[in-house]
Amino acid sequence: MSYTKVVPALVRANSDNIKRICLSQGRFRSTVASTKRKEVGGRKEEQQVDECTVVKAVQADLISQTKNNTDAQKQKIAIDFDNTHEAYKSKNNIELLRSLLVFKLCTFDFLVDKNKELMDLSKKVFGKRLFERLMKMTFYGQFVAGEDHNSIKPLIHKNQAFGVGSVLDYSVEEDLTQEEAEKKEMDSCVSEAEKESPGIDHREKKYKAHRQFGDRRGGVISARTYFYADEAKCDNQMETFLNCIKASGGASVDGFSAIKMTALGRPQFLLQFSEVLVKWRRFFNLLAAQQGKSGMDALEQKLELEQLKESLTKLGVGNKDDIENWFTGEKLGLSGTIDLLDWNSLINDRTSISNLLVIPNFETGQLEPLLRKFTVEEEKQMKRMLQRVDVLAKHAVDNGVRLMVDAEQTYFQPAISRLTLEMQRIFNREKPIIFNTYQCYLKEAYDNVSVDVELSRREGWYFGAKLVRGAYMYQERSRAEEIGYEDPINPDYEATNRMYHKCLEFVLEEIDHNRKANVMVASHNEDTVKFTLEKMNEMALSPTENKVYFGQLLGMCDQISFPLGQAGFPVYKYVPYGPVNEVIPYLSRRALENRGFMKGSQRERSLLWKELKRRLLNGQILYKPVY
Repeated sequence: MSYTKVVPALVRANSDNIKRICLSQGRFRSTVASTKRKEVGGRKEEQQVDECTVVKAVQADLISQTKNNTDAQKQKIAIDFDNTHEAYKSKNNIELLRSLLVFKLCTFDFLVDKNKELMDLSKKVFGKRLFERLMKMTFYGQFVAGEDHNSIKPLIHKNQAFGVGSVLDYSVEEDLTQEEAEKKEMDSCVSEAEKESPGIDHREKKYKAHRQFGDRRGGVISARTYFYADEAKCDNQMETFLNCIKASGGASVDGFSAIKMTALGRPQFLLQFSEVLVKWRRFFNLLAAQQGKSGMDALEQKLELEQLKESLTKLGVGNKDDIENWFTGEKLGLSGTIDLLDWNSLINDRTSISNLLVIPNFETGQLEPLLRKFTVEEEKQMKRMLQRVDVLAKHAVDNGVRLMVDAEQTYFQPAISRLTLEMQRIFNREKPIIFNTYQCYLKEAYDNVSVDVELSRREGWYFGAKLVRGAYMYQERSRAEEIGYEDPINPDYEATNRMYHKCLEFVLEEIDHNRKANVMVASHNEDTVKFTLEKMNEMALSPTENKVYFGQLLGMCDQISFPLGQAGFPVYKYVPYGPVNEVIPYLSRRALENRGFMKGSQRERSLLWKELKRRLLNGQILYKPVY
């Protein structure tokens, strides 16, 4: 069997427009963060950073961006996150009081646990119009920008005036019962072959649908959830994303728009393709172990080519001539070794997408299809998902908008990341358009980031990443324990912090070496933001280079977002919008998330009170933002 490169035909429907990928040989950069000595502000400063260092509070006023770019690179980046005047100058007193009220309500367990029922009751008691007005005065007004593209413009323009951009996110969701959600999930994640002959195909339980976890909203507090109904609904959701991209392009320069892969097609394909990718990577790890190279970082594992050929022949994966052909004609193995990136490129590119889904069977020594058969309709559904992704990417380019692909559950994520990578290969040639999301609560987060960065270096395209801690921890842990596979989540919050900083430091070092990398630090953690600023100081990386972005949710952590924005940093708010009654599921999760956030820290409320008192003492009772 002859194997060729994975090409962007995975993403594009028309393979005639696709160029083959050629990997250039190059030396690996060390993946270990090193101590650096930089001259900052006329003096030498040394900073030893381990994986979990939390930097000290940066004690200086907001930096001035009036100097030229060269001078800006030499001065120390410093932000005062205690300066409430700067943090809240975009808010009037009513908005400060609303924030205090909403955050306080989020600390009451009864109100949070029963928030959905209480909102439904309020709607019945007050009627639709009064209920909507009440919501706009409280939770909706705090966390949602408006009902449609036109109504959100005043908020977007006001935030822009104070240095904060927007990532538009249409947050309307179906209000399904648990039973309805479970039925939709089982219908969309189980193939016809599995329904006809359950248990015959060699599927892993992690990558199969399980009814008890069919409602993917359970244990998820901050991510939207889509359930597949039919292809027409996927087309409608694509149109929603297209409208969002268009609105982003019209509302700001270099805006962002967020999409979710599960909204764009039947999730059966994401499950199956994820399983194939994971099994091929596991096969590589097995071969590495045979050469005594287990336990290394992903990029450090380089297999000796001749030994690899012998191992594959012994396993019966192919005959000697076939195996020889795998590593010739594609610049593979010229150095005498094969690494994970070379290995990943061996997955076949064939006309039928379902033929991608082949895995090694160690019992028979053959490559076998993941499923025994695919229906014609299932084949069409897979192609349509890829076509929709391609349409969105092209639309983002045309509108000057960057597209952020949200992360999802680990049983979908390998496929989502691979499809996003293929989009980056096509659309990130001249500037970063497509951004992938990496969840740093995952044990494999660093390997995923480092491998993708290295691929971008070899192929010469712009790496774009959004780093988050993650949204599915409780669900992932519960599912792994009950179904019986390894917990993919780091053991505790501190381990996740270390992983986040390790991934962030790696990307920042890549920016320092090669200005083609870009990262959004999507975090409400003030220590993480300070850590980023400290690393930027060490590297003399100016915010005006627009390589490091910051992101927070609308209505949260303004004391981080606005000082950064007014100091010249690219900072963005995730801006949800949609009709009041249709974003209630989103608001319900906001309340749940804020319960833990506000109980864990009194800082934001104390800063809000501090600013309100300052204004009252200064006679600014009717304070109005000027912009």
